[in-house]
Amino acid sequence: MTSFIYNSRAQRVVFGTGSLAQLGAELDALGLNRALILCTPAQRAQAEQVAALLGPPRVAGVYDQAVMHVPIETVRHARQMAHALGADCAIAVGGGSTIGLGKAIALDSGLPVVAVPTTYAGSEMTPIYGITEAGLKKTGNDVRVLPRTVIYDPALSMALPAALSVTSGINAIAHAAEGLYARDGNPVMDLMAQEGIRALARAIPAIHAGTDDALEQARKDALYGAWLCGTVLGSVGMALHHKLCHTLGGSFNLPHAEVHTVVLPHALAYNASAAPHAMARIAAALGSANAAQGVFDLAHAHGAPTALRALGMRAEDLDRACDIALQTPYPNPRLLERTALRTLLQDAYDGIRPGN
Repeated sequence: MTSFIYNSRAQRVVFGTGSLAQLGAELDALGLNRALILCTPAQRAQAEQVAALLGPPRVAGVYDQAVMHVPIETVRHARQMAHALGADCAIAVGGGSTIGLGKAIALDSGLPVVAVPTTYAGSEMTPIYGITEAGLKKTGNDVRVLPRTVIYDPALSMALPAALSVTSGINAIAHAAEGLYARDGNPVMDLMAQEGIRALARAIPAIHAGTDDALEQARKDALYGAWLCGTVLGSVGMALHHKLCHTLGGSFNLPHAEVHTVVLPHALAYNASAAPHAMARIAAALGSANAAQGVFDLAHAHGAPTALRALGMRAEDLDRACDIALQTPYPNPRLLERTALRTLLQDAYDGIRPGN
């Protein structure tokens, strides 16, 4: 076994069907009294459900303008609202966009965040934040943004559309996959990554099929997998795949989970020769002979997009995307080569199955 360093972080996780009912007790344990509830416009009803559960004295208000890639203008508006209403915490109800907004508020204000995930993004388990300003998405790592408590209630994800469930699940798989070849990886994260991928690979087909008697268990498996994969994301460094997705999402306003779904097979294929042991673990967890092809086939078989052009990416923007991705050096198992990276982007744009 190679040498490693493992850091753990103080964070409370409450998991189980019906666990949303414990939200008030969790706020009590943290000494929090007046919450600003965050959500996207589409999830206003779920946010109102949370507000009704807590009751008026504990709810400062509902802010329902969370959007993809966390624009700085939205962050400023939400911070101002939290301050004006006298909120002493934020409750983020939703997926990566909403939890990302909560983190961005916490970054400067110090306002503690309680996360109630309804997708499989995994952002709730990480101290990583991202804010988009002037067309560029900038990310950072700061323990101040880590949600204090995360409540995983599978019942809240039952209504998540199957198509979004598939891409959100593959987004989570991406965190674990890159964790398996992270420069600062360790055996604990390796175990969590493999188990997370395995749980999601088991859940995605069942969610897509939508069979009633299997759906509840599949939702539990998916949320369990998202927790594990998110923990990996928050504990070790990411590489090429995440850099490309931040570039494509932040600079070209492409949908987050769908971009991860399209790019992951090609990023794995790019790194395969430099990280064979990681690829073997990913493939085994997927039940496939090949990691890159296994992810592609999981997406394709369950109706997820497999081409950047289907997401609105323009062919004439691929060169610029390559330039942006190469601007800032970052760790990756294989040296970043412009020609090979440009080929990766072209294959992702065209939706070519890796190895074909």
